[in-house]
Amino acid sequence: MLVMGGFMSLSSVALAAPALAHHPFGGSTPTNAIQGFLSGLGHPVIGLDHLAFVVVIGLLAAAMGQGLIMPITFTLMALVGTGMHLMGLNLPLPEVIISASVLLFGILLALKQPPAPFIVLALAAISGLFHGYAYGEAIVGADMGPLFSYLLGFTSIQMVITITAYTTAKRLAAKSEVGTLNLRFAGSAFAGLGFAFLSGIWLA
Repeated sequence: MLVMGGFMSLSSVALAAPALAHHPFGGSTPTNAIQGFLSGLGHPVIGLDHLAFVVVIGLLAAAMGQGLIMPITFTLMALVGTGMHLMGLNLPLPEVIISASVLLFGILLALKQPPAPFIVLALAAISGLFHGYAYGEAIVGADMGPLFSYLLGFTSIQMVITITAYTTAKRLAAKSEVGTLNLRFAGSAFAGLGFAFLSGIWLA
């Protein structure tokens, strides 16, 4: 219940939060390495859709017993997605796909028997592309120093959040079957968040 309860409060603001990348500088492009790093740290935290996904992928990795390969794949593909944005390569409907990824991975976590690991890994890779593509919007036009700091910032914070979620979920699941059941309940909560994010886009 700790995992589910800690993130259920996100639902109270989900409809009011657009499914876009956010950062601490009000839309201004970072002009130095410190700003770039802080902006990178802020994006996956301030953007509730991104934060929800980073948490749920860590929980799902623990539930499936596949180690950190899934979060690492997501994080690496997010870098690729950012690169695609910077090169001017467009991905369709990024806001919709990002919100849908929260819904989908919440459903996967809620399932008693998720799909084969390679399928989930492929979905994590695709999700990473779209999340990273959204991250790229904030750094377009920046110099190389802020750019690399930005990439380091959002990569670091995503791994910290994911590993924390993963470790917490492993400890809960190891205690009893109730812990595993709580993870499935958390999956339902994240699926609800994803639906709320999608509804916010449709109603905007």
